[in-house]
Amino acid sequence: MKEANILESARRVLVIESAAIASMSQRLDNSLERAVALILACTGRVVVTGVGKSGVIGRKIASTLASTGTPALFLHSGEGLHGDLGMLTSVDVLMAISYSGHSDDLLSILPVAQDMGVPIIALTGQGRSHLAMNSDVVLDVSVEREADPNNLAPTASTATTLAMGDALAIAVMGERKFGREDFLRFHPGGSLGRGLTLRVKDIMRTGDRMALVRESVLIREVLFCITRARAGAATVVDEAGRLRGIVTDGDIRRHLLQNSADMLEKPAGEVMTRTPTTVHPEMMAVDAMRLLEERDIDELPVVDDDGNPVGVLDVQDLLRAGLPGTP
Repeated sequence: MKEANILESARRVLVIESAAIASMSQRLDNSLERAVALILACTGRVVVTGVGKSGVIGRKIASTLASTGTPALFLHSGEGLHGDLGMLTSVDVLMAISYSGHSDDLLSILPVAQDMGVPIIALTGQGRSHLAMNSDVVLDVSVEREADPNNLAPTASTATTLAMGDALAIAVMGERKFGREDFLRFHPGGSLGRGLTLRVKDIMRTGDRMALVRESVLIREVLFCITRARAGAATVVDEAGRLRGIVTDGDIRRHLLQNSADMLEKPAGEVMTRTPTTVHPEMMAVDAMRLLEERDIDELPVVDDDGNPVGVLDVQDLLRAGLPGTP
């Protein structure tokens, strides 16, 4: 297959799947609200079940629910028929996933759940299926066609099911007022955990790694200070140590291109940015990263409550600390 054909085939899949999700969003009705209400009223867990591709998607939905404040687990429908139904209790909610709504293993679980009085939320593409008819709430994940040329492989339908699961989990999360601190409790490791625990003071450069100069210092010396600190900018302070501005190596290069060579003999006060963006040492590192990206800057001063520079924050240090940049 030629490269052009490969790209066209891939784009076709993305177009079909994104259109299927967009179409589903237009069909949303109070069924989603009822599903949210069932989950919020649940004193047990959301038990997600399915087989095949639906099972794979179900595992992810259960994981998303659990990480956003809703106790959840995945129950393979086939294993459920051989003892694992003991995972389901009368205080749980069953989320059953089957695009056709006719999966034998899954359907065999329904009578047990009904006898226990367990509410059933169905994610299916067939509103008249046995699954739909025996569920308390039906969430429509139907698609016009799958994304593969034969209209057989679960592709668009798995995309809509996953998106519906995400929509449901985030809607419940919002109703629970599940915030950053709650999220941290379930994500103590990895970049998410670091991003939610690290503060600017934990990462900022201080001491010899911080280039500090007065307004009267010549740009020539400013360059030496930046180089010694292995930094990308110098923080400019007055006699009392209060922040006056910042001079970046980029600022110096731009002035050199625009002015004569004697610019190196000019004082920092003539080149510096007088109202630089600053952050506080107690600011969350993830918020500082977002600020750097929004302002398209690489380095900024860290100031205390009195406006005195206490450090410098560099985007490279944030990245090395494991904080993710803009996707």
